[in-house]
Amino acid sequence: MSESQLWNDVDDYFTALLSPADETLTAALRDSDAAGLPKINVAPNQGKLLQLLARIQGARRILEIGTLGGYSTIWLGRALPADGRLVTFEYDATHAEVARRNLARAGLDRIAEVRVGPALESLPKLAEENPEPFDFVFIDADKVNNPPYVEWALKLTRPGSLIVVDNVVRGGHVADAGSTDPSVRGTRAALELIAAHPRLSGTAIQTVGSKGYDGFALARVLD
Repeated sequence: MSESQLWNDVDDYFTALLSPADETLTAALRDSDAAGLPKINVAPNQGKLLQLLARIQGARRILEIGTLGGYSTIWLGRALPADGRLVTFEYDATHAEVARRNLARAGLDRIAEVRVGPALESLPKLAEENPEPFDFVFIDADKVNNPPYVEWALKLTRPGSLIVVDNVVRGGHVADAGSTDPSVRGTRAALELIAAHPRLSGTAIQTVGSKGYDGFALARVLD
């Protein structure tokens, strides 16, 4: 048995035992596939991890950068109380429409808002609204812009908020200081920002599983 098959088998076991699918989540993936969206959504056990982290935070307000078909958004939205709020940014209008339908079916359309357009244009507009600080931020969009996404997350949060950056391992290439891959360079710059910023305390974790060899970074906002 190959290592990758073993990873998949373990993920299947964990998912079936601890993060079993329900019709809403299954339908979200099915409709995303039918609409031709790329299959880059988080794995079920990763979605459950995001949900648990948001609940541990006691999150009432969540910001997501990178919606895709709304699969991770559903996991996060389910962590919120009835009067919570989730704002999620999606670059592609088609993806956003699929996400809106998926969120409505999940009963989350009253608390989850999908905004369409480049996140680096949407984030300043959100800041102009002077919103209440977000308790939890999930960054899972184009990796080139990870550094400004982290900077905006810091502006829109409060001491004690949690920022999660997905896909930081880049198949191991994140360790290559000489890489010319824009996604690797953007990821390294974001990690270096987290390491150097006086208001952030963070770490990064490698993972293997149905999404291959990858990982995520966690950063807590300090006083």
